[in-house]
Amino acid sequence: MTAQLILASASPRRRELLDQIAVSYIVKPADIDETPKTAEIAEDYVIRIAAEKSLACQSRLDYQLPILAADTSVVIDGHILGKPENEAHAIEMLQQLSGNRHYVYSAVSFRSAEQQGDKVFHHQALSITEVNFRQIGLKEIKAYWQTEEPQGKAGAYAIQGLGSVFVESIKGSFSGVVGLPLFETAELLSKQGIKVIT
Repeated sequence: MTAQLILASASPRRRELLDQIAVSYIVKPADIDETPKTAEIAEDYVIRIAAEKSLACQSRLDYQLPILAADTSVVIDGHILGKPENEAHAIEMLQQLSGNRHYVYSAVSFRSAEQQGDKVFHHQALSITEVNFRQIGLKEIKAYWQTEEPQGKAGAYAIQGLGSVFVESIKGSFSGVVGLPLFETAELLSKQGIKVIT
């Protein structure tokens, strides 16, 4: 199948989600500094990072294809939880989430292959999902770390995997929590002529 876009992400979850809606793509991960700026709020952060990923990918490639990038962050009490650096860090994160409500911000950035003069069309969307965790004990957290699932995951859990047993409820986009909000993504793609359902 001919590729419809470039996915500026190495995330297997994002690939699976695009596969789910039958969008064909080429994977070209973008390597950027994802450090939050001082006093940067979560919404601004994920929107900026998604945009910087798509721009970094576009600036180094010569493909005549649009570029899709995304960024997902777990946020509790206004604090962005990144990916765990080690077991102690994962324990700290999951203890914060235990018995509490948090939010998952997932931003999408889409840069068209078409240009108007020097200007490339850039479109963005944001999904915010409320997630409620049940209480999790330390023993269970340590056992979860041993599965290796929390590694490389924002907030140290995967809602599509074993981490789902911690989730009492969600309000919003399930796919956004996984890493790519499909409703918002499909809307952006549709506006650019990439149909998900024809």
